[in-house]
Amino acid sequence: MSRRTGIRMLLRRALLPVLAALLAVVGLPGCSTGPDRPHVVVTTNILGDITRRIVGDEARVQVLMKPNADPHSFGLSATEAAALEQADLVVFNGLGLEENVLRHVDNARKSGVPTLEVGAAVDPLAYGAGQGDAGQQDPHFWTDPDRVRKATGLIADEVAAHVDGADEPTVRKNAERYRKELAGLSTWMTETFDRIPREHRALVTNHHVFGYLADRFGFRVVGAVIPSGTTLASPSSSDLRSLTRAMDEAGVRTIFADSSRPKKLAEVLRKEMGGDVRVVELYSESLTGKGGGAATYLAMMRANTRAMAGGLTA
Repeated sequence: MSRRTGIRMLLRRALLPVLAALLAVVGLPGCSTGPDRPHVVVTTNILGDITRRIVGDEARVQVLMKPNADPHSFGLSATEAAALEQADLVVFNGLGLEENVLRHVDNARKSGVPTLEVGAAVDPLAYGAGQGDAGQQDPHFWTDPDRVRKATGLIADEVAAHVDGADEPTVRKNAERYRKELAGLSTWMTETFDRIPREHRALVTNHHVFGYLADRFGFRVVGAVIPSGTTLASPSSSDLRSLTRAMDEAGVRTIFADSSRPKKLAEVLRKEMGGDVRVVELYSESLTGKGGGAATYLAMMRANTRAMAGGLTA
């Protein structure tokens, strides 16, 4: 336990009786969402959904990234930045994903807040040759449900170690239940993808985001419209020509574009190839709101699997 966490525990134990007395005096009922409640801050909404499944009702989980946002470009308000430094635990993707938020996470860590960089702890892969960021570690680990299963255990460990007031047996039970759901998801994805002929398992996407899925389930990554791991990069005309040639050589006629990003570039590439290319939407880097098709990580992965299988076999 860190010195900062120990001080927080002592303060809470000292202040809880005082708070209870004040509530009794003013006639207000006790509230589990008060200042004494443990507080976990998560940067991305994908990790936020995963963390909520693990934590359950044992702590308040604050997710900074809104639905349908881009993790590479979303920013924080002053209040949200301050929340990072007041948290009991900060869970973030890392490996450069949250480009406008990582400095705030670093400030929280320097101030003594426990932080977990999930991407760096789940055996990250490096981008391959021709992906614009070759040699750098790929942050998009969540496209592999088996790595998310590993992440689930790591998050549970950190909650148990640093979130005072969270019941460890309950957290462990939640994590184990979720791990079983993830194992079921991985099995179902394998069975679904096995129905796609090997020669058709070729991916072209908006940017390089499905490397982990390709590695886990036996796909080839032909290329990306934006030849980078970030949406903040832009393709040149030579990049588009190179991708067009690669798609022709591979016999690929489907481009998978993120549903939260403009599809203009993918549409341009389709026109360059004679209009006989399909553009299929996926939920690659962000969850949606309720009713949007991918409100949870499990729903997102099932929707993507169906869309990919349909797009590569039609």
